[in-house]
Amino acid sequence: MDQIFAILGFVGFILNFTKWRNKTSITILSFLFMLSPLISRMIQTPIELFDYAAFKIPVFVFIIGYSIFIVLNLRNKKLQAT
Repeated sequence: MDQIFAILGFVGFILNFTKWRNKTSITILSFLFMLSPLISRMIQTPIELFDYAAFKIPVFVFIIGYSIFIVLNLRNKKLQAT
């Protein structure tokens, strides 16, 4: 089961290097695919095992950073449309 989520995470990573990376739907799908292994692991193991700064800080930086990328991508498309 873990291998499926690892493959999804890898597919999400690869989507960042395709010509479709600036499409909003592909960007969101890539983000969800890259989060899927993490979410799977957090569901399978007790949440207390993830309660340390060396885990939390990179995860929050990734989530916030990629969310900002999605918002900027949407904003850029809106500006190009006008």
